[in-house]
Amino acid sequence: MTGPIRIGDEWYVTVAAARADNNPYVLKSDDSFALFDRVGDIRAWGEGEQGLYHRDTRYLSRMELLVDGLRPMFLGATVKERNNLLIVEAMNPDLLADGALRVPKGEIHLFRAKLLWDDACWEHLRLTHHGLEAVDLELTLQFDADFRDLFEVRGTARAQRGTAHPPRRQGDTLEFAYDGLDGLRRTSRVTLQPSPDTWGEREVRYRLHLTPGAELHLYCTVACDVGETPRTRAPGYDAAFRANAQAREHQARGAGRIRSSNPLVERWLERSVADVAMLTTELPTGPYPYAGVPWYSTTFGRDGLITARELLWLDPALARGVLECLAASQATAVDDERDAEPGKILHEARQCEMARTREVPFERYYGTIDATPLFVALAGAYWRRTADLAFVRRLWPHVLAALQWIDRWGDRDGDGFVEYARRSSRGLAQQGWKDSHDSVFHADGRLAEAPIALCEVQAYVYEAKRYGAELAAALGESTLAQQLEDQAAALRRAFHARFWCEELGLYAIALDGAKAPCRVATSNAGHTMWTGIAAPEHAARMAQRFGEPDFWTGWGIRTVAAGQARYNPMSYHNGSIWPHDNALVAMGLARYGHTDAATRVMDGLFEATLHFAQHRMPELFCGFHRRDGEGPTLYPVACAPQAWSAAAVFGMLQANLGLEIDAPAGVLSLRSPRLPAFIDWLALHDLRVGEASVDLLLRRYDRDVGVQITRKDGPLEVRVAV
Repeated sequence: MTGPIRIGDEWYVTVAAARADNNPYVLKSDDSFALFDRVGDIRAWGEGEQGLYHRDTRYLSRMELLVDGLRPMFLGATVKERNNLLIVEAMNPDLLADGALRVPKGEIHLFRAKLLWDDACWEHLRLTHHGLEAVDLELTLQFDADFRDLFEVRGTARAQRGTAHPPRRQGDTLEFAYDGLDGLRRTSRVTLQPSPDTWGEREVRYRLHLTPGAELHLYCTVACDVGETPRTRAPGYDAAFRANAQAREHQARGAGRIRSSNPLVERWLERSVADVAMLTTELPTGPYPYAGVPWYSTTFGRDGLITARELLWLDPALARGVLECLAASQATAVDDERDAEPGKILHEARQCEMARTREVPFERYYGTIDATPLFVALAGAYWRRTADLAFVRRLWPHVLAALQWIDRWGDRDGDGFVEYARRSSRGLAQQGWKDSHDSVFHADGRLAEAPIALCEVQAYVYEAKRYGAELAAALGESTLAQQLEDQAAALRRAFHARFWCEELGLYAIALDGAKAPCRVATSNAGHTMWTGIAAPEHAARMAQRFGEPDFWTGWGIRTVAAGQARYNPMSYHNGSIWPHDNALVAMGLARYGHTDAATRVMDGLFEATLHFAQHRMPELFCGFHRRDGEGPTLYPVACAPQAWSAAAVFGMLQANLGLEIDAPAGVLSLRSPRLPAFIDWLALHDLRVGEASVDLLLRRYDRDVGVQITRKDGPLEVRVAV
């Protein structure tokens, strides 16, 4: 069991049992996602999380296929490269009658194809008879719908639930309905073609006669509807498949493409592209990468902003969608129960019953200290990447509101640092990216008292001020531009004076409410290089520190160094390895010229992907040291896929290549490009800068990388600095 519970006034995610299936097969489309076992069933008995979910409610908690009352025998399963289709192959077990063998195992091949589209799960089931004699079979499909809120599935107890209605048959459809405490009716409609021979309350049965060589096709659609009236959908599986494939194809247009000499690197890149595409939902404001499946399949401000930054050089359209969405949801008033103040950027939005009834505080929650400066920085980075002044002008009031929030609400005591202290009675106590309740502490293990000023947040604010100045200058507001530059410089001086810990060789993770530094060796300090606030001499020391055995595991950099108080390689934030965190550190290392150290990070994560199912980078994994002949240790309830983990490879590639795009100047630069030892050549195709586009071929030699322009259309200068 996993789930957020309250311990005193803190949120804590419980884990009372391991997953029944450690690698469930995942599909997602817009606001729906599904987790299946390896034979394509949903078996969410007990505390399992398998199911079909829509808007964070489980619309199908059981879907089992039986042949003469027995589960099929597993042959193989895969999610297709674009994450749009789950294929499962199985066969019949030995079927007996009165103790005698009636149908030997393996005579009946079962092929299942599943996809999610238009708030429904569509399945094509094909049975093929490979035996020599005709057989009679009974095929059973069992269904149930518990309409449990995602937070219930995760373990949150509820004092009261809505009303679940008995299933009813409507023609070829079996309906499950639930009236929630939020006043909404949620309905699962299971439609079967052809019509079954027998209908039960929660199961249907087909009596099948198969002659040798016969092939039989069955179709099952489970539609997730909100409200009394069913929506009109595609007429069948084939139409849904075509529409889904066309949408995936359209989604891929406009972004640059990467090819590699190493097929395993290509697998990693292809999986990462597909995972980001699957997690990206087309909102009214544009595309937005939902954070992760299963627990975070919704809009998270911080996750979306960092994912968009990692991918910005390759696909700026995603950044525009993230900025549009977060601008539209930017807070405009003080609301203590939402931890909201004017100009603050969203942390999380939920549409489920428990959020709508305020049983959990996350319907629209603003308890994040870093999303607001990250929003400003992404706006500036987007401008530099695209030169889209019209969009920047439209976004500018939201950027100004965010900058005003930083100064008025973010800096609570006027000391020049941005800090947080929860106002909501039910919100998050820790509001940085490490938001576990025990993630910010002193060297002796004491938890830091709020208000807390995190080191990486000051780094984000520094970058926000500098990008804000760049945007102001582009819009002709020179006085404001100079003010923001001056503020950034003052923050940098104060930050070095208060946060640097010579004995650690790192910046302190935070200042506590008494302005005492939390002298703990953590990866947070690496983010200061990513944004440029770190002093060059401090960056050189940190480059060394992150390569030392207390941080470096062989797979990646730990969030907390071994030997520190509260270090635990199996914890969520206090010793584990987070791919996105490693990517930001690597980007920072390369920024300060420590490209070899950045390449080492990519080496470790690449080696880790070889051990992960489908080459899929998870949200996090355990921080144990690498052992010969063994793979990395999985974290038991990590989301996979997770958007910022999937996008991490693109941030690391950018770091290794030293690739920067200055669209207003029409320049693409590669500064001291490097390729890891496992990549001989890398091809970048259709990298667009304004009206121009370019193809580049980078080839690794003993000491450097050669860069060849294989195609260039439009006005663009390519600069390579060795």
